[in-house]
Amino acid sequence: MDDLSRRQFLRTAAVAGGGCAVFLLLGSRLPGRASTAARPEGRVPEYDWSQHNYAYLIDTVKCIGCGMCVKACKAENLVPDGFFRTWIERYEVSEDGEAEVDSPNGGLDGFEENVSHVKVAKAFFVPKMCNHCAASPCVQVCPVGASYRTKDGVVLVDQERCVGCGYCVQACPYSSRFIPHDESAPYPRTAQKCTLCYHRITKGLKPACVAACPVGARQLADMKNQFDPVRKRILTERVGVLQPELLTEPQCYYVALDKEVR
Repeated sequence: MDDLSRRQFLRTAAVAGGGCAVFLLLGSRLPGRASTAARPEGRVPEYDWSQHNYAYLIDTVKCIGCGMCVKACKAENLVPDGFFRTWIERYEVSEDGEAEVDSPNGGLDGFEENVSHVKVAKAFFVPKMCNHCAASPCVQVCPVGASYRTKDGVVLVDQERCVGCGYCVQACPYSSRFIPHDESAPYPRTAQKCTLCYHRITKGLKPACVAACPVGARQLADMKNQFDPVRKRILTERVGVLQPELLTEPQCYYVALDKEVR
């Protein structure tokens, strides 16, 4: 069965049987049984993923909402128009505690001054992305093992395995996944998301968004490197994660995470 007919069959089976037919068909290729060593992650031969464990730090005090990170991500990863692997939200909290949130075009072009007549008590920007959860719902629900977590802590999607069923998109509590249907987009009709620029970090480079941030609001940490200064901040400062009550164990940490942020 060629790749196209196989993918179409798996899509049909997933819809008709709630994914059960796919599990029966694939057998040893169920999530957790697949060989991660054979995955096309773009690692260089000398890279040892057992020696790393990545986390991400966002400082909401520093973020100025310029949109440079969003631009860099779209350019680096060829993100289709109308979709975002990372985006920025603006929070404006009135004196009575009501929060207004907007993200025009994902913050790609920055933010214009809000002309609302409501008196704002505080305002701030919050970059968002995939949280690369240690207990990822998206990995758990994928019927074909296309969503998986690497040995160095990055949640990825095997584009060759993904059948575009959308289960992971619905399961993600952070709205970080999407499925483009434009056939001109790279890997159309398959789930896509932030990869921490895995093709870059395994070569010793920073993610595109981190490299582009003019104020250092976004940083990558290697939690297995005891000398990593970003790791030290995560371990010693008062950082928070989004929706901790969901027990997904997000690996994206925030400095000065306000109570209004979800």
